[in-house]
Amino acid sequence: MWRLAEAKNKLSEIVEKALSEGPQFVTRRGREAVVVVSAADYRKLTSPGVTFREYLRLGESLDGLDLARDPSPVRDVEL
Repeated sequence: MWRLAEAKNKLSEIVEKALSEGPQFVTRRGREAVVVVSAADYRKLTSPGVTFREYLRLGESLDGLDLARDPSPVRDVEL
């Protein structure tokens, strides 16, 4: 975590660490203000993901999966 005053003087180091170690947090007056991330990490965070439907279509085949319902009766429950 970097203080803003320090971050101003060490921007190159912060960028290098964001590229090699991951996100770098910069605080202002002791509170989180910004996060410096690599462009690759930013793209991962902002790129549109696949929909649930696409995920199912692209995933493993469900052939052979038994989806039959159990025919046994439901037990009685007193409320």
